[in-house]
Amino acid sequence: MWARLRDDTGWRRAALALGLYLLTTSVYFACAARNTLTAHTPWNHFALLADAWLHGRLDLGHPPPAYAGNNDFASYQGRWYVTFPPFPSVLLLPAVAVAGSAERVRDGQIFLWLAGVGPAMLFLALERLRFTGRGGRSTRGNLALALLFAFGTVYFFTAEQGTVWFSAHVVAVALAALYLWAALDAAHPLVAGVALGLGFATRSPLLFAAPLFIFESLRVALRSPEAMAGEVRRSGERTELHRWWRRLDHGRVFRAWLWFALPVALVLGATLWHNAARFGDPFEFGYRFLTVGWRGRIEKYGLFDYHFLAKNLGVVLTSLPYRLEPPEPAPFQINAHGLALWVTTPLYLWLLWPRRFASLSLALWVTVAAVAVPTLFYQNTGWVQFGYRFSNDYAVFLFALLALGGRRFGALFTSAAVWSVAINAFGAVSFNRAGFARFYFQDHTQRELYQRD
Repeated sequence: MWARLRDDTGWRRAALALGLYLLTTSVYFACAARNTLTAHTPWNHFALLADAWLHGRLDLGHPPPAYAGNNDFASYQGRWYVTFPPFPSVLLLPAVAVAGSAERVRDGQIFLWLAGVGPAMLFLALERLRFTGRGGRSTRGNLALALLFAFGTVYFFTAEQGTVWFSAHVVAVALAALYLWAALDAAHPLVAGVALGLGFATRSPLLFAAPLFIFESLRVALRSPEAMAGEVRRSGERTELHRWWRRLDHGRVFRAWLWFALPVALVLGATLWHNAARFGDPFEFGYRFLTVGWRGRIEKYGLFDYHFLAKNLGVVLTSLPYRLEPPEPAPFQINAHGLALWVTTPLYLWLLWPRRFASLSLALWVTVAAVAVPTLFYQNTGWVQFGYRFSNDYAVFLFALLALGGRRFGALFTSAAVWSVAINAFGAVSFNRAGFARFYFQDHTQRELYQRD
């Protein structure tokens, strides 16, 4: 056993992943608010939904509990519903069944136990890149990247919350990392399909991560793997495309796609049935019936519209801390729309000039774009947040790109890494915490993004 752990084997990688899980989970618990550990969260929608299922209902059966402040519940035909994708509720079902009610379940603590799964699974995915000769990082480098993901991105503050919006990200990150691991080389089509399907049932944009598996399944099905087919040359394009098509093992592609699509189709079917059973329309998820102050803009523009693009891009790219002067209670404030992505994780700037650009890099970038673009047109910026939390949907793919880039991580990268960990640690211990409200600016109309003159 010890010899196996010393050698470069699956046992060693599994042991390192377990150690990474234990380390990250310990830190997440150490930074957690006391209430998260000892009581249910005020927005325990997933536990409430699990409790409704256990009572044979798709609606709550009663108005939302007073402690939830009627925050993000849907009202339809006199009944109240949880509209969030339901897979996290499936995970809470055993705990709610044993406890007897949603209020007796420490849902935030359960999601803290799950928070270390994503970074550990990301490490295994990066190791698969290295083991197959496609990633330029050592095991030590992959461990460093996994730790930077855990503590140097907005995932850190996300993992500490436990409430419905953030716990969905915790589960989705674990599923996205599992999908990345399974999709590389199209090694595990069924696992990739299960991860993607359940990812959709947790965070809907993850469904659009399918391009990575499609690309990988086509690449490994080429009868001439030494030729990097799939890249069609401009000269003689039709001839090259025809040759590429003939080299493809169509049976292998069909089998991979079948096993991949089957669980995705089952989850999609269950979701559509769930929608129809609640709202009479398989394509109605219930967001139109949310009892929120900005329901008017949803009715006017819909959930996705060009109207929201500028504001979302403003958050992702330009949102900075407000500088305050005495007698203000704090030297700076962070808008509740969140900080720009490059402020919280400047490591992403290294993606702009990779030393090498492999064909897998293109597949990953297409996947990132497919997942990210819908949220850029979404009616909500992610408010309320410390940093742009929707980036959690595609962050594992960005870290895979960092591993593939081949650029040496020198002193400047180390400085950026230290900054990333420091600023996200501040977010983890200050966001939504008593005593730190002075560091956050919150406009309940959601209209103010930049500091007033």
